[in-house]
Amino acid sequence: MHAVIYHNPRCSTSRNALAMIREAGIEPEVIEYLHHPPTRERLAELIAGAGLGVRDAIRAREPAYAELGLDDPGLDDDALLDAMVRHPALIQRPFVQTAHGIRLGRPVERVREILPSA
Repeated sequence: MHAVIYHNPRCSTSRNALAMIREAGIEPEVIEYLHHPPTRERLAELIAGAGLGVRDAIRAREPAYAELGLDDPGLDDDALLDAMVRHPALIQRPFVQTAHGIRLGRPVERVREILPSA
């Protein structure tokens, strides 16, 4: 089974998701999104595929969130997506995609939903 993880090796949740995928017998394609951010279209696809709204996929604790005024409820999804592509640290992590779907691994147990049954 092919799997992709948008990974930040400094994040314990992301490391745990990667370990979970490997424990399921899958060696995923690992994309360190801080160095290789997804395109705007791919990011929108990940968010929608995970059943989330754009605001659910943004890291509000990142300094850039406040610096860019992203807490403004008047900002639309397009503005938020643009900010996330320009500043990939704003993207929640990890996004995981397998043949069974896409999940944001928060909590990390959500990743199990798209892994093959044991």
